[in-house]
Amino acid sequence: MKEYFAKDIRNIGLVGHSGEGKTTFAEAMMFNSGAIDRMGKVEDGNTASDFDQEEINRTISISASLCPVEWKKTKINIIDMPGYFDMIGEVAGGLRAAEGAVILVNSTSGLAVGGEKAWDYCKKYNLTRIFLINGMDKENANFDKVVDGLSKKYGSAVVPFQLPIRENHEFKGYVDILSKKAYVFEGKDIKETEIPSELSDQLDEINEQLIEAAASTDEALMEKYFEDGTLTSAEIIQGLKGGLIDGSVVPVFCCSASKNLGVKEMMDTIVSFVPSPADVAPMQPIEGEVKCDDSEPFAGFVFKTIADNFVGKISLVKVVSGTLTSALHPVNTQTEKSEKMNHVYTMIGKNLTELKAIHAGDIGALAKLQYTKTSDTLCDPKREVKFAPIEFPLPSISFAITAKTNGEEDKVFSGLHRLEEEDPSFNIKKSVNTHDTLISGQGDLHVGIIVNKLFNKFHVHADLKDPQLAYRETIKKTVEAQGRYKKQTGGHGQFGDVWIKFEPIKDGTTEFEFVDKVVGGVVPRGFIPAVQKGLNECITKGVLAGYPVVNLRCTLYDGSYHSVDSSEMAFRTAAHLAFKSGCAQAGPVLLEHIVKVEVMIPDDYMGDVIGDLNRRRGRIMGMDPKGNGLQVVIAEVPQAEMFKYSTDLRSMTQARGSFTQEVARYDEVPGNLAEKIIAADKAKKEEE
Repeated sequence: MKEYFAKDIRNIGLVGHSGEGKTTFAEAMMFNSGAIDRMGKVEDGNTASDFDQEEINRTISISASLCPVEWKKTKINIIDMPGYFDMIGEVAGGLRAAEGAVILVNSTSGLAVGGEKAWDYCKKYNLTRIFLINGMDKENANFDKVVDGLSKKYGSAVVPFQLPIRENHEFKGYVDILSKKAYVFEGKDIKETEIPSELSDQLDEINEQLIEAAASTDEALMEKYFEDGTLTSAEIIQGLKGGLIDGSVVPVFCCSASKNLGVKEMMDTIVSFVPSPADVAPMQPIEGEVKCDDSEPFAGFVFKTIADNFVGKISLVKVVSGTLTSALHPVNTQTEKSEKMNHVYTMIGKNLTELKAIHAGDIGALAKLQYTKTSDTLCDPKREVKFAPIEFPLPSISFAITAKTNGEEDKVFSGLHRLEEEDPSFNIKKSVNTHDTLISGQGDLHVGIIVNKLFNKFHVHADLKDPQLAYRETIKKTVEAQGRYKKQTGGHGQFGDVWIKFEPIKDGTTEFEFVDKVVGGVVPRGFIPAVQKGLNECITKGVLAGYPVVNLRCTLYDGSYHSVDSSEMAFRTAAHLAFKSGCAQAGPVLLEHIVKVEVMIPDDYMGDVIGDLNRRRGRIMGMDPKGNGLQVVIAEVPQAEMFKYSTDLRSMTQARGSFTQEVARYDEVPGNLAEKIIAADKAKKEEE
């Protein structure tokens, strides 16, 4: 593949709900351009963009992949992205490298929630958007109904640029609205034909809409339109291009990707209407300014990392400014380390093709970077800049992960950290409360895929289980208890005697406090630290179910000793006895984490979501309208009720809901539930 400059480059993301044909559409584009010599099929596991073994096994896209093609003297960098919600992090990263997006929509069921989420990301990144209604060869395809649904949701900006021609439920061709010409497919070619009479009125109406849309994007065009009542073809295209860039025009096209009908026309549209990197303001650093110009110092953004079994780590880079060559040693401004590169590449699916240079606006690949990960900035040392990192969605579900085979723990965690570089939308951390190693992701599917990748790429098995809950214990009453330890074994014995007051710290200012109120030397100064040490040991395991004790004040105020038999060990043991006796009498209770939950949902699902939170023992704290028919429900819910919430929320809201949570405090577990937890803990210990 030859080198291209910014004005002849189009970076386009393929997005939409899972199963809408994004990968098949990318395959057809590659076939039409000659990048591949035959079209693969997702179900056969032989497409260029779905090359990961897990993608082949599941017949779905899991990762964003780069598939550049050359068309009409233009390089189109196709970024094929997954549609499953668990893979939404791939969309967040992939779209950072694009100037435009094609949102694929089902020709029978219309826009699905995956398409809605893709629209939101495109809007956030100010990308040109095009709707492509795919599957027009299906018997019950309904173009008008789907367009009507898009218009109702997104307003008058949505305008068809084509009308499909269908005969006997077959996709025969299309009418081009701008040129007012009709075409039918003939094998690999198309030929002009008569406009079907049933489409004539609709064509005139939509053509007028397009002219008005073009005129409204520019004051000079609007004045000319008012004066002359029309615009020239060049002026209409000029206005529509401006409308696509600012989002005031969102065209709708039609195709059948699986039969490669209408795909070439869509490729022509991408070349003609999607802005090049030179046409729009480039990604800007946190401080300073860069231009999409080869003469500028190099600055690039790593939007994707691939863990390859053979090559090692591959970094996909959007060159924002300047030119990247293997002679350059760019600095990573996140790690402040310099990187060395032997080669620069473009990547077609899983295959690397070497290039002499990657120019401003283009996308390339770098292999085996030592210090660089996703979201990092690489730049010429002459001008150091830093781009804002990708905002990945926060993980919503967690599992405890362990090696299936003893002795392979290091392999598991090494592999997980490699995969975390590839996919920052999941994370690994050690629970400070339960000491579980937790893997957190976007959903059950996401976490399951990571575990499978661990085996496919690093040949190590791992087991998943629900995380342990970080329960705590405390007391509700103030009591005084004696701990007296006396043991005679011949020779020196053991003797320690303490009186300790145990009381709850009700304001939660500290988890444990030891107070020394000994007077008169009843407990010698040298043994008081031993008493405190004994109590510190005790609070790690409470008297109810062995959970750590919190919000406890222990006051040592009396005791006795033996001049010969007393020792540090004896007073530590006495503290243990006092703790066990005192806490058992002080109304011990079990505590659980309460999390603050914020659930963002469309208004239509408000009743179902609030009802479900109540069933989870939640307390609704308030609601916050966010506009556009969205509400945020704020609640406090026991953490024990939230493990599978992400799955349940998707089911309730057709995946339109999202949530965040953070630990708020501990609260008492209701008595009936506490009894079950204590009984289960006792049974578990007996089994062990």
